[in-house]
Amino acid sequence: MDRVRERVLERIDEIRDRVVAVRRDIHKHPELSGEEERTKSLVKGILEIEGYSIKEFTDHHGLVADLVVDPEAPFVAIRADMDALPIEEESDKPYRSQVKGVMHACGHDAHTAIAVGTAIAFASVREELPINLRFIFQPSEESNDGGSEELIEDGALDGVLAIFGLHVYPYLKTGEIGYKYGVMMASADTFEIEIFGKSAHGARPHEGVDAILVASMCVNSLNHIISRRIDPLHPAVISLGTIEGGSAPNIICDRVRLTGTVRSVNEEVRNRIPEMMEDSIRGITHSMGAQYNFHYNFGNPELINDDRMVDIVVKVAREIVGEERVIDLKEPVMGGEDFSRYLQIVPGAFFRLGICNPEKGTCVPQHHPQFDVDEDALPIGMKILASAALEVMNEQSRIPPSE
Repeated sequence: MDRVRERVLERIDEIRDRVVAVRRDIHKHPELSGEEERTKSLVKGILEIEGYSIKEFTDHHGLVADLVVDPEAPFVAIRADMDALPIEEESDKPYRSQVKGVMHACGHDAHTAIAVGTAIAFASVREELPINLRFIFQPSEESNDGGSEELIEDGALDGVLAIFGLHVYPYLKTGEIGYKYGVMMASADTFEIEIFGKSAHGARPHEGVDAILVASMCVNSLNHIISRRIDPLHPAVISLGTIEGGSAPNIICDRVRLTGTVRSVNEEVRNRIPEMMEDSIRGITHSMGAQYNFHYNFGNPELINDDRMVDIVVKVAREIVGEERVIDLKEPVMGGEDFSRYLQIVPGAFFRLGICNPEKGTCVPQHHPQFDVDEDALPIGMKILASAALEVMNEQSRIPPSE
């Protein structure tokens, strides 16, 4: 297996420029969640030539590419997301977005290119692999519900014994890798609140029920849930993102709509928050003579890495970039990621790929119009994903058939 790994890593170095070109092509032609048809077609065209078996779907733009060496053997999976964001890019780079108001501001272009490059490298050693490989190219990661659930329902994890994924990270230098045991990222839920009051003239407020006043009291109360009703040792966030209401400066508003997100890293806390929110909303609206609707949507769960799979990522990363550059992130972040749904079903690990290079201007946070990726990180990501997959294959090949 060491010889196979050496060949794969050499192949990754050989195709570096090709992978950069793929990343730039995708970056120039970004597609929003649910619209990733061109990106999928690009990936399909490359991997079909490399001998992969391709599975497409009628109700979404996901793609599964299999390298089958033994029909009876399990798969090791590598996942990449493909969608972009509704952001106008601020860049003078030759590969800047050609689609007005849409850009790859989160690095999914890099993720897709890394997975494509890893797949190309593995195709060169297919005859020497002990078990099968699967590459999952996922749409709609940036949507509220994420695209992983649809792929799971369509069988993307059937026969998979382990899965790996990565995310570019501008808070680590290029050449650094971040890992985290256990809970790495928060659950990500959304909610909508409607407050119904009664319209009246602004000069006669006693004849109406002011939905704006009621809504402001609800906002204040909701912010107290985290500080006073949640154990401070279990981080959680309730954030209001929008508030809409009113039609004129001299009319008491009769309807306000609020939307927001809830993040937590503890499932018990997560399940309690909707009830606490509705308790607050109910009490305030009742006391003020208003009515309400409350809709809570449970989105992606916490991302919980498998300890053994993290061990593998740490081991191979230290071999590739050096021990001092493999960094324990220690604390989870409150961002959400629907890779979490794969990890509810099969063991796996998600890690951070450093892309910060001040000289190249690639230390800008995600979801920013000037976000960009240091392309020197692409081969590093490929090598770690490939080495982690080979490590699992090597372990699996040592298990006696009877087991």
